[in-house]
Amino acid sequence: MTQAGEADAIAAAIDRAKSFAPFLHRLINANPEYAAELGGGAIPNRIEDFATALESDHSDPMRALRLEKQKLALGTAIGDLSGQLDLEQTVEILSDFADYSLDRAIETAFAERYPDADPRGFAVIALGKHGSRELNYSSDIDLIFLFDPETMPRREKDDPQQAAVRIGRRVSELLNERTGDGYVFRVDLRLRPSPEVTPIVLAIGAAIAHYESSAEPWERAVFIRARAAAGDIALGTQFLDAIRPFVWRRSLDFSAIKTIRSMSHRIRDHYAQGQGFGPGYDLKRGRGGIREIEFYAQIHQLIHGGRDAQLRAPATLDALAALGEGGHIPVSEVERLSGAYRLYRTIEHRLQMIEDQQTHSLPSDAEALDQVAHLHDVANGDALLEMLAGPVTYVGALYDQLDSEDEDRLPSDPDLLDKALEQAGFTAQAQARRLITGWRAGKLRSTQSIVAREALEPVLPILVPEMGCSPDPGGAIRRFDILLDRLPSAVNLFRLLEARPGLITLLVDILSHAPALADELARHAQLFDGLIDATALDPPEPLDELIAMLEERSISADYQAKLNRMRQLVGEERFALGVQLIEGRSDPLEVAGGYSRVAEASINILADAAIAEFEATHGQIDGSDLVILALGRLGGEALTHASDLDLVYLFTGDHSAQSDGERPLGATSYYQRLAQRVSAALSVPTAAGPLYEVDTRLRPSGAQGLLAVSFDSFAAYHRDNAWNWEHMALARARPVYGPSDACDELAEMIRQTLDRERDGEKLLADVRAIRREIAQHKPAAGSFDVKMIDGGLVDLEFCIHLTQLYERTGFDPQLPKAIVALSDAGLVDPALSSAHDLLTRMLVTLRLVAPGSKDIAKASRELVAARCGAENWDALVAEYEQARQCVMREWHRIAHIPDEGETG
Repeated sequence: MTQAGEADAIAAAIDRAKSFAPFLHRLINANPEYAAELGGGAIPNRIEDFATALESDHSDPMRALRLEKQKLALGTAIGDLSGQLDLEQTVEILSDFADYSLDRAIETAFAERYPDADPRGFAVIALGKHGSRELNYSSDIDLIFLFDPETMPRREKDDPQQAAVRIGRRVSELLNERTGDGYVFRVDLRLRPSPEVTPIVLAIGAAIAHYESSAEPWERAVFIRARAAAGDIALGTQFLDAIRPFVWRRSLDFSAIKTIRSMSHRIRDHYAQGQGFGPGYDLKRGRGGIREIEFYAQIHQLIHGGRDAQLRAPATLDALAALGEGGHIPVSEVERLSGAYRLYRTIEHRLQMIEDQQTHSLPSDAEALDQVAHLHDVANGDALLEMLAGPVTYVGALYDQLDSEDEDRLPSDPDLLDKALEQAGFTAQAQARRLITGWRAGKLRSTQSIVAREALEPVLPILVPEMGCSPDPGGAIRRFDILLDRLPSAVNLFRLLEARPGLITLLVDILSHAPALADELARHAQLFDGLIDATALDPPEPLDELIAMLEERSISADYQAKLNRMRQLVGEERFALGVQLIEGRSDPLEVAGGYSRVAEASINILADAAIAEFEATHGQIDGSDLVILALGRLGGEALTHASDLDLVYLFTGDHSAQSDGERPLGATSYYQRLAQRVSAALSVPTAAGPLYEVDTRLRPSGAQGLLAVSFDSFAAYHRDNAWNWEHMALARARPVYGPSDACDELAEMIRQTLDRERDGEKLLADVRAIRREIAQHKPAAGSFDVKMIDGGLVDLEFCIHLTQLYERTGFDPQLPKAIVALSDAGLVDPALSSAHDLLTRMLVTLRLVAPGSKDIAKASRELVAARCGAENWDALVAEYEQARQCVMREWHRIAHIPDEGETG
């Protein structure tokens, strides 16, 4: 807009204010010089720009604040009406003036009572639109007053609580009281805990204790938009930091969301007159109005904000934008909801500018509605309604979808229930009926409470048909019963399923096809909360990002608390990876890589934590570091859900050196104890359960050797004493922890060890003997034990490692890369690549579906086939047989085993 255009817009805005807004007209008459400044283009666009306007005689604070409020109200109104200020600027200026006024009132109250003391120990928490810096043109300000009995000034004989209440009353009076100059803000203190019995100023300790122990679910939603606004900001921030876990929970209490929905129902019922769109429509509380956009954003914030701090934006528009950027709601919804919100709030301001009334309803009178329209610079009331109609319809329909409740109830009558179960797909209706009846009767501990049984009912009409559509309805409902039997309370699970019906499909798939995941869920029901996030079924981040994310989420000054938190976080990551596989969201090979990255991230974070804890007592050894070597499936970056961690601990530097701590140790003892500490950090169960099984038997001299060895000892052992099978294990060794130069040195040491001349005949004989011993002591558990069966993964690994050592080439910890290198050199059948991929997909999948490696349940066979890339079960069996034959042929050829002779 040109300068001339801006001047015209301001002049037109002042004319409309005089013609259609009596309150603004009075302000113009009362402040002619300031009105002239505005007419000359001096529209402030932030609170700092009001400095001149806010310079008033402070000898009478009561009057000064009111005169300042007049100028600010006039300046923001003309800026808004002329288009010089957008909605966000307008509400921020109004909110910042509220902060300014509160600080002035607090300073005045303290100066009057304690003239020689600095105002401290008294804080104001802003809630609602003030907390989110979104104040209306004529808003109440919702506040909580806090004080610190230890730091707030008071007279010697004053009771701390009474002294704080006096300050609070005076602050409220300075803002609230109407004089001939008007008022500053209407102060509402009713959102504090139990306002009917508590003092208007709360001691910070008591306030924190309330929110930590006895707060109501609705209070969580209130604090989404809370901030320390005035007074002792450090004290207010301390309070908000203390209650943050109450507001933003990673393990979500869905009763808070249910409470928000109940509030919207009560609002619709209580303000029924303003629900229908048209003249008299309530822009704030009506169906499709302001409140429903705010609730829509807050519900999604409560669901996802405990896990994603980026979503904790107090302002509604910022929250919608963050939810869209995070993929939690579609971008198209963000755009339409944001546009509707800006329009509603702008028209709401027009309503309030007319007579400075806290109104949100369009006038029912046609002439009055025209007046609002003219103030907004549209032709008439009909044009204004037409402008609002589309957004109101859209928002109302969108919120109804979120808030819809299936009124259907699963029958209680046995005959009708049996019929409903039969229609759902259950063949054994009597068994299913007994289980459902038991849940309803509270026969399980988790459903004994009335709240749990009430929460169950809305879920049953969705859950039962979903189970009925599963391959094994009877098995699914039995496993769900087992899950409920192991839970202390099922309330949150039921409310989660009610709030997110789409998760019921995931749950039924887990119960039907993945006993390994179902068992974990029964032990730790909060694992299911992690699936709320839109990104839960995405592959894990790259290793560096995963380490940073887990480190940030597990920060704790307490070592044991960090171990416990890491078990929770890693459990969530592993559970989500399993669900990705079952749902077909990720290839099992990708899932295996994901399991490996999660394990490697855990090693890095927990080794750091264990070392820091250990060094606090024993100090450091100069020039020496711990290095961790991964072998087996972790070394090859192909873990399964059930894999343990094959680790070898090493250290650099002089083995005769000594640590410099309070309790010094020689290097050998130092690293033995440190390795034990790291192993415990990775394996010992905490309140959150175990993490990984750690296997250190592949270290030099096995179980008889030292737990941690120096680089020199490791090199000497593998040069002079190691067996050929130990070098086979080194073919998949990979440093996963330690300084980069030390890891590079170790990798080179391993390369030199593998690339050495060997007695070929002895190598062949040793490898054949090792394979016979394994077959004797660990026979295949069943026909689908794809690891141990003849022609399975063990035979394939032996083919590759034997060829690598015999030919001194093709070394790579990742088997797929090693196979390609060897096949490119003409040393192995290229078909081993596809055989490896199929067998690995089957192994990773079956560790979830058939943990015992025995026959696969018929209900899950098609899922297994699909996840392994086969057209159907019969096709998978055929491909499995072909892969095994390929591996056996290569094993016999490479190991020089005659076809009619030994088979492995």
